[in-house]
Amino acid sequence: MNALRAGWLVLALLVIAIGLAALGVCVGAAGFENLMGPLLDPRVDPSATVMAQQILWEIRLPRTLGAWAAGALLGLAGAVAQGLFRNPLADPFLLGSASGASLGVALSLAAMGGGAGMLGGSMMNGAAVSVFSGSVLVRLGLTGAAFCGAVLAVLITLLLSRGVQHTLRLLLAGVVVGVVLAAMTHLVLVFSPESLQAMQAFMLGSTSFVGWAACILMVVVWALCILAAWLLARALDGLSLGDATARSLGLPLGPMRAALVGVLALATGTAVAQTGLIAFVGLAAPHLVRSLVKTTSARLMLLSSAMGGALLMAADTLARWLIAPQELPVGVLTAVLGGGYLLWLMQRNARVARGGGL
Repeated sequence: MNALRAGWLVLALLVIAIGLAALGVCVGAAGFENLMGPLLDPRVDPSATVMAQQILWEIRLPRTLGAWAAGALLGLAGAVAQGLFRNPLADPFLLGSASGASLGVALSLAAMGGGAGMLGGSMMNGAAVSVFSGSVLVRLGLTGAAFCGAVLAVLITLLLSRGVQHTLRLLLAGVVVGVVLAAMTHLVLVFSPESLQAMQAFMLGSTSFVGWAACILMVVVWALCILAAWLLARALDGLSLGDATARSLGLPLGPMRAALVGVLALATGTAVAQTGLIAFVGLAAPHLVRSLVKTTSARLMLLSSAMGGALLMAADTLARWLIAPQELPVGVLTAVLGGGYLLWLMQRNARVARGGGL
């Protein structure tokens, strides 16, 4: 029965994602606008048709699909983190990857003189061009710096925790690394105040600087990560029963934990490098799946990934539409909605616990 429900949920999330994609390509700086008319109506001025094609294929479609890919990566990372740490409140950013990515971007912006003149526009003014829409080399440099910073933070966490054998030590090391790297990021910005505006865009999170190259990269990494996570799902099932039980099942916990940390770091680092810091998607997606269906770790990771993609697509479309022609940073919207959802979940669980006690 659970397998059947999981199958129906996958199908429902796929239909929702297609519907959100169709809606997302029709929402721009002016709010909702139908681009199909200029594309399909032969009576329309050819220049308007060409402009509609450019907006659709070069801006809105890659951004919409990129939002799904980033959300899918974060949802997958959240499911892996919660299974690895055996904690439903575990977050993809627990190993310090977010702080490491922020430090990498801050150092790059400081080295480029704050990005002044190289980063065009602002994601706050509703323009289709993003803050990271400068030259291709600048975009690649910032993306690479964010990814390298995220991976370096995870490696430092592993070094401080002396491997992946002790989950609690790994968790505490991640918290310490995150705090220290965040302080270093603030220190860099103190000495490079001209970087603040561009850095703000990264910290608030946005999908507006996702193009086809970034979209394809995220989809490829997601495919690799979901395959690896599927193969490692048995380890998460074993860990959920405790280390002793997992060892009795013959599972090599050390290598499997290391592989799971690698999947977590790669998925998180790739998403953060392309979209900035987007909170609560990776935390809320597995919770929503668990509230709908009880399933194994393998299906949970696939469903959490699909749920994360749908959540970020919906949030990105809503962020573009709410205060059009201005644009609300999607990271702010996910933080508000995700925080509200978790508060409601905590209150509901507390009421259930009190009811059970009675």
